[in-house]
Amino acid sequence: MTDRQDNAPLTPQTLRWMQALGLGPLYVRRNLLKAPVSERSDSPPVKAVETTRPEVRPTDRSTARPPSPSSAGAAVSAPGTAREQAIARMNWEELQASVQDCRACKLGSSRHQAVFGSGATHARWMIVGEAPGAEEDRQGQPFVGAAGQLLDAMLQSIGLDRQADDPQRAVYVANVLKCRPPGNRNPQPEEVAQCVPWLQRQVALLRPTLILALGRFAAHSLLGSQAPINHLRGQVHAFAGIAVIVSYHPAYLLRNPADKARVWRDLCFARDTFAEKTAATAHPN
Repeated sequence: MTDRQDNAPLTPQTLRWMQALGLGPLYVRRNLLKAPVSERSDSPPVKAVETTRPEVRPTDRSTARPPSPSSAGAAVSAPGTAREQAIARMNWEELQASVQDCRACKLGSSRHQAVFGSGATHARWMIVGEAPGAEEDRQGQPFVGAAGQLLDAMLQSIGLDRQADDPQRAVYVANVLKCRPPGNRNPQPEEVAQCVPWLQRQVALLRPTLILALGRFAAHSLLGSQAPINHLRGQVHAFAGIAVIVSYHPAYLLRNPADKARVWRDLCFARDTFAEKTAATAHPN
């Protein structure tokens, strides 16, 4: 594929956060511009891949009413399709309250608290990770600690900020799982199945321009694919009609810093894709 990010401007802010990522500008330029083609083509050519997933529909937030405690509990405990239909009708307040009360899988009894998500609900970017870690479980917030600091550096390297009010720079951050698996083990299929409807509803309410899926479980849960993450990188996928870009999880990068250069390419690709989607929306044919 062609690396459109080769000509990305190295602004002072970008240089500062590239340094935080451990990537000097000369190193990045050398790898992007001078690497042999075989080294830079670890992903298939860029293409849009529409993934078949259950339709997620937004709700008119002005007409949604907060549930009573009993009705919220009934929505969470309703089995199968009825539960998913109940979740699909919730607004932000109902959804967050129901996630906190959820006991649909065994993680509900082992967690300290559920980690719903954080960020501006008008953000045009959505970051989806895998599951809360120990610190997230204690604080009730996604991506804190060392992985959260690295995520902030990754986002700010392309001009995004978790604290920003501007919808074009703001991000909303959530995980596939809302509860921490004991010992930070891998999520189990039944746990993912119970949590995905929560994430689907978050996506439907947020209606972002682009989703950045970080890590294998986030990518597989959104795309319904079991392909290795390297086969999913470098492509524009879709979830419920929303563009999805796949990259490595910050916790993985802490263990494998050599892959930071690949993540830099993914971030620039995501930024360029977001700009294209935004321009297409502003100036439809």
